[in-house]
Amino acid sequence: MAGSALSRVPDVQIDGDGVFKYVLVRVRGAGAPAKDVVRGYSWAEYHADLFERTAEELARHGLSCECLGGGRLSHRPEERKIHVYGYSVGFGRADHAVTTEKLKAEYPDYEITWADEGY
Repeated sequence: MAGSALSRVPDVQIDGDGVFKYVLVRVRGAGAPAKDVVRGYSWAEYHADLFERTAEELARHGLSCECLGGGRLSHRPEERKIHVYGYSVGFGRADHAVTTEKLKAEYPDYEITWADEGY
């Protein structure tokens, strides 16, 4: 059951435009392998807001999670570009290379870049 619930969790859910915080989250189901997912929305004042809402949604499906870190995304759909950068004060810097690979799979026709600089 947990394996099928895990397979239904989207790898990427981000806002369609703008600059906003994101978190990289490792999701686990009982007896199932873990997978990492990206969540980023402009409504979040803090990275913890993103993680808490994600954890609540996953718990309803019997899944647990841990935050691997955070950063910021600059999503410019008119240019087909996403830039990953920065860090979370509370969770630390996410592995932007992992985040970038997840985004490239979701947005194959975009130019997706990352940098450790910036906040």
